[in-house]
Amino acid sequence: MPELSRRDFLKLARDGFLYLNGALTLGGLLRFLDYNPGPAQKTAFDLGPASNYPLGSRTSLPEIPAFLIHSEKGFTALSLVCTHLGCTVASDAKGFACACHGSSYDVDGQVMHGPAVLPLRSLRIEITEDNQLILHTD
Repeated sequence: MPELSRRDFLKLARDGFLYLNGALTLGGLLRFLDYNPGPAQKTAFDLGPASNYPLGSRTSLPEIPAFLIHSEKGFTALSLVCTHLGCTVASDAKGFACACHGSSYDVDGQVMHGPAVLPLRSLRIEITEDNQLILHTD
């Protein structure tokens, strides 16, 4: 068996690292191209008949998360996702509060105390011909 020179050893090590680097890169590329984001999230929610929400009612919809308000102006809905970092806000005596970072909003979703600077997002409410409420989050 011939003795391996220092030059041959370094060349062999370099080639081995290059092949290993190529294989790892190719594996990462294949994983990237094979990414499956899963099913699309639901953007329309059937809330049932409008008669289930009497005038003056304020209903929490935790599965969405949203807050449905029935006032003299009609139906409105606010997203319960904090505009600061996306935590879910909770209803309190003054409006809504984020337990994560301390943001607070009034009953109309306007910022009362930061770090959030944007109000809660308004969601679209559709009333169908048969008086059913559909909440759209898109």
